[in-house]
Amino acid sequence: MAVPKRKMSRANTRNRRAQWKATAPTLVKTVENGRVTYSLPHQAKMVTDSAGTELFLEYKGRKVADA
Repeated sequence: MAVPKRKMSRANTRNRRAQWKATAPTLVKTVENGRVTYSLPHQAKMVTDSAGTELFLEYKGRKVADA
């Protein structure tokens, strides 16, 4: 395991940690049956019927798994 030769100052430690920034996920906007939905790209989405019952998972317009 690497061990630092000298103590790192508090200011340098905080400056290094300040570079790590969270980024907002990119969302894809789709309109289905007059409703606007936002989803993550390249992920299967759940298809529901009009009552809200989950039917199956869909990816690129194809059924990939049962609910």
